Amino acid sequence: MAPVKLSVIYYSATGTVHAMAKRIAEAGRQAGGEVRLRQVPELAPAEAIASNAAWSQHFDSTKDEPKATADDIVWADAVLFGSPTRYGNIASQLKQFLDTLGPQWAQGLLANKVYAGFTASQTAHGGQETTLLALYNTMYHFGGIIVPPGYTDPVKFADGNPYGVSHVTGGNNTDPLTDVQYAALDHMTRRVIEIAGKLTA
Repeated sequence: MAPVKLSVIYYSATGTVHAMAKRIAEAGRQAGGEVRLRQVPELAPAEAIASNAAWSQHFDSTKDEPKATADDIVWADAVLFGSPTRYGNIASQLKQFLDTLGPQWAQGLLANKVYAGFTASQTAHGGQETTLLALYNTMYHFGGIIVPPGYTDPVKFADGNPYGVSHVTGGNNTDPLTDVQYAALDHMTRRVIEIAGKLTA
């Protein structure tokens, strides 16, 4: 049986969601998937990026990484989207990418794929759940099959987010990912690949 094709498509300003995406890509390969890791383009003006040292550093270190295209979703059996929270919603950079997918949507090329998401915020109640639910609004319009982690493994009672995977970075965006988040990311990735594999079999 052909390996499940997994696209990990994300936006990250200061690096947390980038680190989560890299962990997912690694977990996807370990689960036997064929993985594409893709960053959506930065849209913020240069002066905004320059005003935040961590943002500027991350932009410089990742500017040459492969950028997401519509083909990365059309190609995939499953897609995991990542975005930091922005007022309880996804970042405009990821939203802009999603908004360019009208031609593929109109042809039904985004339907019947497995989708799920991951996010990060500075505060414990910073809109993580609403960000993932807002992301899934688009997946509904795609005709996608949303496969949240739920509480399908004991690790989910540690990270506590049934809608996807999320992390709290703290007031200075400096709190690193821990084994709790890594375990949750690994579980969500394995689950998405498992369900996508059943659908494509």
